[in-house]
Amino acid sequence: MSDRSVRLGDVLVGDQHPPYVIAEMSGNHNQSIERAFDIIDAAVEAGCHAVKLQTYTADTMTLDCDSEEFLITDKNSLWSGRRLYELYQEAHTPWEWHKQIFNRCKEKGIACFSTPFDHTSVDFLEELNVPFYKIASFENTDLPLIRKVAATGKPIIISNGMATVSEIAEAVETIRGCGNDQIVILKCTSTYPATPTDSNIVTIPHLRELFDVVVGLSDHTLGIGVPVASVALGARIIEKHFTLARSDGGPDAAFSLEPPEMRALVEESERAWQALGTIHYGLTEKEKKSTCFRRSLFAAVDISEGEELTPQNVRIIRPGTGLPPKYSEVVWGRRASQDLKKGTPISFELVR
Repeated sequence: MSDRSVRLGDVLVGDQHPPYVIAEMSGNHNQSIERAFDIIDAAVEAGCHAVKLQTYTADTMTLDCDSEEFLITDKNSLWSGRRLYELYQEAHTPWEWHKQIFNRCKEKGIACFSTPFDHTSVDFLEELNVPFYKIASFENTDLPLIRKVAATGKPIIISNGMATVSEIAEAVETIRGCGNDQIVILKCTSTYPATPTDSNIVTIPHLRELFDVVVGLSDHTLGIGVPVASVALGARIIEKHFTLARSDGGPDAAFSLEPPEMRALVEESERAWQALGTIHYGLTEKEKKSTCFRRSLFAAVDISEGEELTPQNVRIIRPGTGLPPKYSEVVWGRRASQDLKKGTPISFELVR
């Protein structure tokens, strides 16, 4: 197996390393910094490796405008009928909180990074010495922003939601053109929530081979089945939205994991990775003790020397210390070379 890897803070992430789980806080702090701190603490308790923020304001994201273009009109959207400006006002993480949040994460021993959405947010995050960056799906075609982030020389995680192969290639070439090859691409379906049938996670190994990068999954499905399955396909980073309780509401709460679910994701994704192992046939060291549960040929009754061996007096039973069952038709019809007590494992030396 190859060893594509990227160092995210103090942790090496890649093909031969266990999954790196990111708790996406997004707007689940519900405009309370104390709740933001509680989310960080819960992420640490769940075993997550990093907490991710989003760095923007309503004004850096859109215009305060009432025209139809600035309304969410999709009736199936969680945010149907909302003005973009008002949604981003509600969901944004105040910039004055960032330093406190970064410090809280440092105190708790968990990495903290962010998604910038414009050039000013990159400059701001650089002042905070963010260790690595995320490019969101909706920004993966913003090549000037990607170039700005790549020029920092720090690792970049990109979600591929909605992007064509050529658009992903442009983003990757832009980063590499800045002399930065620390790239992770996350398979992402940009619907909220997403369905398993729209997830198409078999794309993950294709992304890995096509762009020669570490790959992962930014997942918006409900539950943990999809991200755990993605590990078997090569995902080494898993990003999930995280909240203290979905019932508390918030712009992203409906498709966010709660603490017990996040703990299960961390544990089960690592188990999935451990289970991959290597291609192997035959006994493992620990299986040797289980050979007793195989079947083999045994004397089923006392047998006298010279007596014919038959299916009645030599049976295929457990344990597996006699001749394998495949030799039964070779043994039956021949004769015992000596007296055999009931329970004697049959070997070729006992047959003539």
